[in-house]
Amino acid sequence: MPTLHPYLTFDGQCEKAFQFYKSIFGGEFASIGRFKEIPPSEEFTIPESEADKIMHVSLPIGKHTVLMGSDSSAAFGWHEQKGNNFAISINTDSKEEADRLFNGLSEGGKVTMPMNDAFWGSYFGSLIDQFGIQWMVSFGS
Repeated sequence: MPTLHPYLTFDGQCEKAFQFYKSIFGGEFASIGRFKEIPPSEEFTIPESEADKIMHVSLPIGKHTVLMGSDSSAAFGWHEQKGNNFAISINTDSKEEADRLFNGLSEGGKVTMPMNDAFWGSYFGSLIDQFGIQWMVSFGS
């Protein structure tokens, strides 16, 4: 059965925001990574000004809920603004379930990252559905 998690996007304040959320909810970060940790690629480089921004952070806040987030990055063509600064993240039990949900949700919408094996170990994709809601679908790590 898939689990849903809120995914928040910030304009350079992700680390500060998540330190605040951690002070409220308690616990420890399950993961925290910065853009500079993305493996080098010929077609894409991270500008030095964005290297220390948060690429991904996750903070368990309940038995089945993880608050996740990242900083927006102009290098990826993303500019945070009110209304596009959150997504719903779905973690599935199989690649097949991930594909089924991704294909269904993307019908009539816009695929922003096709389902694929990601460098961090997950099978991952993202989309904006036909109603303008952002989704992230993942299987694995």
